Amino acid sequence: MVLISIIITLLYLVLIGSFVIGFDKVPVFKLKDIKAKTTFSVIIPFRNEAENLPHLLASIDALAYPNHLYEIIFVDDESDDESVDIIMRFLTNVRNDIKVISNKRVSNSPKKDAITTAISQARNDWIITTDADCILPKYWLDSFDECIQTTTSKCIVAPVTFHAKSGFLNRFQLLDMLSLQGATIGGFGIKKPFLCNGANFAYQKALFIELNGFDGNKNIASGDDIFLLEKAVKKHPKNLNYLKCEQAIVTTNAQPNWKALKAQRIRWAAKTSAYNNLFGKLTGVMVFLMNALIMSLLPWVLLYVFGIKIFIYLLIIKFSIDYLLIFKSATFFNQKQVLSTYVFGFLLYPFFSVYIAFVSLFKGYKWKGRDSKK
Repeated sequence: MVLISIIITLLYLVLIGSFVIGFDKVPVFKLKDIKAKTTFSVIIPFRNEAENLPHLLASIDALAYPNHLYEIIFVDDESDDESVDIIMRFLTNVRNDIKVISNKRVSNSPKKDAITTAISQARNDWIITTDADCILPKYWLDSFDECIQTTTSKCIVAPVTFHAKSGFLNRFQLLDMLSLQGATIGGFGIKKPFLCNGANFAYQKALFIELNGFDGNKNIASGDDIFLLEKAVKKHPKNLNYLKCEQAIVTTNAQPNWKALKAQRIRWAAKTSAYNNLFGKLTGVMVFLMNALIMSLLPWVLLYVFGIKIFIYLLIIKFSIDYLLIFKSATFFNQKQVLSTYVFGFLLYPFFSVYIAFVSLFKGYKWKGRDSKK
């Protein structure tokens, strides 16, 4: 048992350590005030987002990018609240390159259908997806434009974080998000991209068509981002970039309660079995094994079957390498204040993650008011 525990911990150390090293290999992208020329179609699927849309719309109105170079396509997925009315009222006061269309359902994935529907009507060269509960920074499109003009990108993954709010639940989720973003950036740094977030994801319209869109995973409700990235990695591994730019950071809301968080994480876990990226699968397995190891060893330590000193050493290793990755991520996102909750989050996370992994094997989830199966 001791040998197995040491092997798992060392492998975990190497894995997260590689993300720490990779994080610094992705250079920070600085805007140089290049003349804008890229045309974008921004796609925003929504369902019952009346509470969040005013904030998103205000951030859209504040975008600095030239109006004639982008369009906004909102895709209504059968909302039964005031979402559409809120957008239409907004449209009466702005230019006419923003429109609302209805989702055309053809698969088990409403969001993939919404994006596909919008792309079929998009008139511009580049697609950017985001969510209705997000806030976009002023120079968001400028960041993508300069990245496109100065690289050979066909697909760009960009940063996402949660709004920093008080309360342990929000801070717990923010720590986890920073960890995920750290792994995302680190993966790009070691030339093993395997994560992205559809709340800030861009790709050429031609690439989407070349990859046959979401064909092959339409039976899975979520994953509009990860599965498309997997296809892009296989087809054009040298044309993928992470936009590590402060002006490109999109902020969104953490889940409001533990029940909603549980449903979200079960949804995330449900799609992992369909991953085709071997490195992504190995990373998921390694992280699960490390968390399961900590949780399973605890009763043996309390019963004096497993040495407490060895257990403490394993904890210190995991604590330190996790903290280093999150610290780097928190520094980039300017959210280092959340680190004050790190100790409590670190103690809770193994139990939470193992529980979610177990429950996801047997239970479906609810997403946007709809029941979904794995």
